[in-house]
Amino acid sequence: MAFRNRAEAAMKLAERLSAYKGKNPLVLAIPRGAVPMARILADALGGELDVVLVRKLGAPINPELAVGSVDESGWVYVADFAASTGADTAYIEAEKQRQLEVMRKRRAQYTAARPPIDPAGRIVIVVDDGLATGATMISALHALRVRKPARLIAAVPVAPPDTLRKVEKLADETVCLDVPEYFMAVGQFYAEFPQVEDEEVIALLRTAARPHPQK
Repeated sequence: MAFRNRAEAAMKLAERLSAYKGKNPLVLAIPRGAVPMARILADALGGELDVVLVRKLGAPINPELAVGSVDESGWVYVADFAASTGADTAYIEAEKQRQLEVMRKRRAQYTAARPPIDPAGRIVIVVDDGLATGATMISALHALRVRKPARLIAAVPVAPPDTLRKVEKLADETVCLDVPEYFMAVGQFYAEFPQVEDEEVIALLRTAARPHPQK
């Protein structure tokens, strides 16, 4: 195992991103698994926490396999192998609509306490707990790039080499702690990899929205 849990991975990412400490970076998590990590990272760097909502488009027979992804605006990334799984144009459109509905519900839940933070002109660090196909990170980076951040950084604990190469083209900087040649799933690199529930995400975002007490 490369990491004991998400918390350990987040602390190691914070060390690699220490150059941004004190520069008020905006740390954006891809829900749900990355949200606890992003909270640790934001606290360590003295930044702000929020989420970037994107959803993978699951394959027809294997919904865990991402054949693409969609962001909140409806922009779609389709992997080059999508058609080979049976994901034709009609399927992609139907799956896109399903995932947009999920994002609408999550946006209402997650940011009910406050509006999303504008990334324009900010140092933006996009965090996920690992990349497999990289589909959701690709959509996240695309969605943020059009919002004109000052610097766009992708930060993940683990990713396979081919996926990392795709992501590196879309970010100003990419930080990845482990790039194994043999890669089956993100969870194989964690000793503990529990599912993160919506309730935890909401609680983390609510507490992050409160101003820190003055020391």
